[in-house]
Amino acid sequence: APQKGFTAPDFSLKTPTGETYRLSELKGQAVLVNVWATWCPPCRAEMPAIEKMYNEYKDQGFIVLAVNSTNQDNPLEIAPFTDAYGLTFPILLDELGEVSRAYQVRSLPSTYFINRHGIITEVVIGGPMSEALLRTRIEEALK
Repeated sequence: APQKGFTAPDFSLKTPTGETYRLSELKGQAVLVNVWATWCPPCRAEMPAIEKMYNEYKDQGFIVLAVNSTNQDNPLEIAPFTDAYGLTFPILLDELGEVSRAYQVRSLPSTYFINRHGIITEVVIGGPMSEALLRTRIEEALK
């Protein structure tokens, strides 16, 4: 399974509007990959903190890729969820479960902090993550 110190497995996914994001094209930025689902209580609980940290750090080269585990979720719930939480970072649809497989996701949420060189600096399985934990891990990834 992907772990601290290893290169993050590359992936390419689309947003609900059809925009494509490829992880390898984001080198030079710190990336938080968060695998989640709308029905997951800890996922719901940590989204406001993730959004707050995204807004705080995005101008420093930080991006959040919220990978919806679409193969285990109801796609019709995604837009109401993101609207309810006012999420402004990219929401990606893992319709075939390819990211979940590549990252060997066993529970939701699963979060991977990736530095500017594409190396995983931290893996957090489960949640919800606090703002303090997010801040520490994001600052580490931005170094």
